[in-house]
Amino acid sequence: MDKWIELVKAKMKELRVTQVVLAERLGMSQGGVGHWLTKRRQPSVEDMNRVLRELGLEFLEVAMVIREPDTSTDEGMALAQKYNPYFRYPVSEWHEVGGVREGDPGAYSQARYELTDYHALGDAFWLVVVGDAMTAPSGLSIPEGMSILVDPAIEAVPGKLVVACLPGSSDATFRKLIEESGQRYLVPLNPTYPKTLYTEQCRLIGVVVQATIRF
Repeated sequence: MDKWIELVKAKMKELRVTQVVLAERLGMSQGGVGHWLTKRRQPSVEDMNRVLRELGLEFLEVAMVIREPDTSTDEGMALAQKYNPYFRYPVSEWHEVGGVREGDPGAYSQARYELTDYHALGDAFWLVVVGDAMTAPSGLSIPEGMSILVDPAIEAVPGKLVVACLPGSSDATFRKLIEESGQRYLVPLNPTYPKTLYTEQCRLIGVVVQATIRF
């Protein structure tokens, strides 16, 4: 709920949409919207998604996860339903990413979505890691098959994991951005792969903010 409120308020501020205007779009009173945004009342999942759509965030969805409670802290408590709000983002393909990042989120191949509790600053999307260039012998390692969440609105600074398009290539690449002696490089976590000089012809698509794996 807190994440949804934070996202809605940020988007309203960005679009300069007041509670009155949003309420008119939703066909309800300004007071009702105000109660949601101050946590006086809990909106339904359907209403939360209606608000996102009215704010142009139709590519996101609040969903619910049902899980068993932690019985170690709730002794004697019967199995119950606990709900956590999540957001969903589309799973894209590496060859699609370059064109999509030109500001058209509808260009995704939106056949599949994945859930996360991360609410993005931009039009985030998932990619499934291919190859072993980011598989490290020790420390941080993101092997083939893991899903990475990319947020294009996060500033790409040295030390971040990024997705970028290299000159002459239509496919995106996943690397760590570093800076050495004033020059930036795209570096794989696997030391058997070479690092690539980051030039003005390279195009940063987004910063990796999350990595997950399914069993």
